[in-house]
Amino acid sequence: MLYGSIGLVLFCFWLVLSGHYTIITVPAGVLSVIGVVALSRRMGIADEEGHPIHLLPRTLTYWPWLAIEIGKSTWDVTKIILNPKLPISPTLIRVRASQRTAVGIATYANAITLTPGTITARVSGHEFLVHAVTRSGAEDLAEGVMDRRVKKFEAGK
Repeated sequence: MLYGSIGLVLFCFWLVLSGHYTIITVPAGVLSVIGVVALSRRMGIADEEGHPIHLLPRTLTYWPWLAIEIGKSTWDVTKIILNPKLPISPTLIRVRASQRTAVGIATYANAITLTPGTITARVSGHEFLVHAVTRSGAEDLAEGVMDRRVKKFEAGK
């Protein structure tokens, strides 16, 4: 399953970049993909962390939720910027991640950084140092809604 999906992704990527679909180039692309997949398998560099295909069905609910969160945060930061008093209260906060895998921790750290107004400044094991533009943004993060959502994405529960 893992190597088949890697091969399929690589072949689709090759097709998009190639732009040539002749009787010689397509089989050459197939052979190239087979060679790369066989080499990566032999080297032991292909794993579920580098190619998390098992998370694909969960992206159907996670990505729309993340897009909505990014939109809400963008609106909040825009209101702050447009306010003549610029009501910011920069805050550093430590956040504990409940994710169990490296993919889950990276997903959580990236979700924080993608959300305007917050940046994951440091990741140390399961603890993040996060800078928030406002204290309320830091408090929202400390409530753990995003942590639980990413944990659900990671674990599928």
